Amino acid sequence: MSSNIVAIVGRPNVGKSTLFNRVTETRKAIVDEVAGVTRDRQYGKAEWCGVEFSLIDTGGYVVNSDDVFEEEIRKQVKLAIDEADVILFVVDVENGITDMDQAVAEILRRSNKPTYLVVNKVDNNSRLLDANEFYALGLGELNCISSMTGSGTGDLLDKVISHFSEKTISHDDEGIPKLAVVGRPNVGKSSFINALQGEDRNIVTDVAGTTRDSINSRYNKYGHDFILVDTAGLRKRTKVKEDLEFYSTMRSVRTIEESDVCLLLIDATRGMESQDVSIFNLILRNRKGVVILVNKWDLMEKDTMTTKKFTEAIHERIAPFVDVPIVFMSAMTKQRIFKALEAASLVYENRTKKIKTSQLNEVMLEAIEAYPPPSLKGKYIKIKYVTQLPGQTPSFAFFANLPQYVKEPYKRYLENKLRENFNFTGVPIQIFIRKK
Repeated sequence: MSSNIVAIVGRPNVGKSTLFNRVTETRKAIVDEVAGVTRDRQYGKAEWCGVEFSLIDTGGYVVNSDDVFEEEIRKQVKLAIDEADVILFVVDVENGITDMDQAVAEILRRSNKPTYLVVNKVDNNSRLLDANEFYALGLGELNCISSMTGSGTGDLLDKVISHFSEKTISHDDEGIPKLAVVGRPNVGKSSFINALQGEDRNIVTDVAGTTRDSINSRYNKYGHDFILVDTAGLRKRTKVKEDLEFYSTMRSVRTIEESDVCLLLIDATRGMESQDVSIFNLILRNRKGVVILVNKWDLMEKDTMTTKKFTEAIHERIAPFVDVPIVFMSAMTKQRIFKALEAASLVYENRTKKIKTSQLNEVMLEAIEAYPPPSLKGKYIKIKYVTQLPGQTPSFAFFANLPQYVKEPYKRYLENKLRENFNFTGVPIQIFIRKK
């Protein structure tokens, strides 16, 4: 992460995520009229006048609340303040100063970091006058903006970048494998990432649907270098009733589309359920690498055959594509969590593997000769040449005299021979039969 870090803080529903989306020129943060939508810290990259910086969106800061989320959100806000070089304290001109605004102001005065008091929703002259009451917070000059329309944000960003040198962020995240941690709600995705990072990076509670946004974090330890993405739990479409959950689900699906390898967490106490199979098939449709992580393995009563039986049950549900690494782990006790990363690293290597054409032909033409495609309508099919196609996923073209007569069972035979001779564990393979 760059040293140029700006954190956006404030109580719930003042427009922090709207400001985050405007400055980063994205729609990464979910925005809704309901208070308390954002929970975890959300990171984004922004640029203004040639200077790049990282922006952190935080959950709304609430005091004296018994809500299980509010306590965790407070921790995340304090972590963001500690991490940041500049702080944007957002308040809402419509509601005036509240007790929660004063509580946040108290924390910021003690932080001794450059802080800008941002009065949001100031989109006409009468509201400009109303904003003057925020001088009472004792944080100096007011910065009146409207994050919805963009009014005043340019002047604010001019002040923010004055604290940074002209050098821009090095794009050190480019080209780094992206691992998406996916699964149903409450299977332990955030706990798994926190266990790997060794810190409470993402909020964890017993309530299903705690994570809403897709949260990126860099993991660079023990010889591994990944971007880990925590996602919202994916439920059956019929069970998604709220707008918030709909947007969370859409972001999770988009994260799968943008990732290299997906770590599919399933709950050991519940087994491989139909929704897990649906997520697995979504990963395959997007041609991503996949590792199945069986979490909460510490809660299972085990004997010598438990692992074998569980593996067979998973294979039965995901057939015919069963060449997938399965790791039995526990995010709570940290059992085998690093084995999960090793499996993901191997799958990423398999996904990016390129095989020489000469080597391919030597192996595959021999396999084709041993078991040629069955003749159809009295016509014999001859495959003379094979090559790997350029692309992000392993794809192979077999050149034949009558490609239209090569059916699906024979394509599966070719795929199995490729897997047998060249390790493609955890990676979907595409087979194309073309006219020679």
